[in-house]
Amino acid sequence: MTSENSFYTQRLHIRPVTTEDAPFILELMNTPKWIQFIGDRKVRTIEEAENYIIEKVLVQFNKHSYSNNVILRKDDNVKLGTCGIYHREDREDPDIGFAFLPQYEGKGYAYEAANKLMHVAQQNYGLTELSGYTLEENAASRKLLERLGFSLKGLGNLPNSDDELLHYHRVLDF
Repeated sequence: MTSENSFYTQRLHIRPVTTEDAPFILELMNTPKWIQFIGDRKVRTIEEAENYIIEKVLVQFNKHSYSNNVILRKDDNVKLGTCGIYHREDREDPDIGFAFLPQYEGKGYAYEAANKLMHVAQQNYGLTELSGYTLEENAASRKLLERLGFSLKGLGNLPNSDDELLHYHRVLDF
């Protein structure tokens, strides 16, 4: 992965997740909201986080040139969360997802990162539409998807999950 895969906003540096991010990914994946709203991936050690990155993130990045990204604050390089575009083999359009450490929620970072990634998805990867999936009780994600211009399309689920999710959709027409 090169610097051409990094993007910047006014406050943020957005770059692909690497195995060096395993300690951060481990922390993020074990936050209460991740487990409640995204699901317990049973990642409990740095080695398991590294394997998760290799098997899930890097495989998709190598195949599609996009995947999950670490979101860093430009001022101090603190890792705030992740935001990514995910290609699922059984879906026509990729979906956008985001997760932030609790202390960085509610500060506009997720909106700023997701908005930038939507533009990048259209300009750099030629994507014309995106989906977003969230549990009905995840009010913060629902509000963010709607603020980003996504409309509720109906119910759906993701591979390897029985959770009934709200399926949002947006045409990328910047």
